[in-house]
Amino acid sequence: VQLQASGGGLVQAGGSLRLSCTGSTATFSWYAMGWFRQAPGKEREFVAAITWSGSHTYYADSVKGRFVISRDNAKNTGYLQMDSLNGEDTAVYYCAADRISRPQLVVNPAEYDYWGQGTEVTVSS
Repeated sequence: VQLQASGGGLVQAGGSLRLSCTGSTATFSWYAMGWFRQAPGKEREFVAAITWSGSHTYYADSVKGRFVISRDNAKNTGYLQMDSLNGEDTAVYYCAADRISRPQLVVNPAEYDYWGQGTEVTVSS
């Protein structure tokens, strides 16, 4: 499956953005989906993940209470609603998908074979 991420842009601190990740085939609905981000000079880090059914979600501590991950399998699309953005959220955001054997593994980027191209989020102060 190919993934297309979109929705990034420039936003002021305190603002909101919604990222989307669309899969090229219906197999997307079989996969867990994750969002990761990479800031300049830093390693890629986990942001949020959701199981294939949408029944369970996982968040990095840094985004809990501000970001919400969701999916619409009928549209082969996942979302990341980002509110109360701050400068530390500035990064390139990547979506990823794959079958994940155990839920606790969704935070590990090595568990994902399918990646989107990244969408850049810049938060200005």
